[in-house]
Amino acid sequence: MRRFLLAGLLGLILTLPYAAYAAVVAKINLSTQRMSVYVDGEPRYSWPVSTARAGYRTPTGTFKPTALVRYHRSTIYDGSPMPHSIFFLRGYAIHGSYEIKHLGRPASHGCVRLHPENAAKLYSLVQRYGPGKTRIKITP
Repeated sequence: MRRFLLAGLLGLILTLPYAAYAAVVAKINLSTQRMSVYVDGEPRYSWPVSTARAGYRTPTGTFKPTALVRYHRSTIYDGSPMPHSIFFLRGYAIHGSYEIKHLGRPASHGCVRLHPENAAKLYSLVQRYGPGKTRIKITP
């Protein structure tokens, strides 16, 4: 009986990572300046991004969205438009940018910039699946 109990506990421990399964995963690679978006474990999109330029930083790690704001304007940088903002750490967000000529290379103050159409697609996915089922993974 004890052997079955231990086997059951081991099975539960091995399945716990799946309980925290994220339906939407946005993986941002700082060295390639690209975002790959996965939905239910399947690749859905791959887009160029702009992250922190020299003198600024984009945080690395795994984050959950903390707020979604459809029409945000920066309170720090002269009211710059940040459409479809997905905030993930204090003032850091993934958002649309009209400076599309800079996508694919570092250009921001630390946020992750996307083409406005792509930001709208990601925002819609996060709304549909929920922030609790979304992960943002930023790697060097």
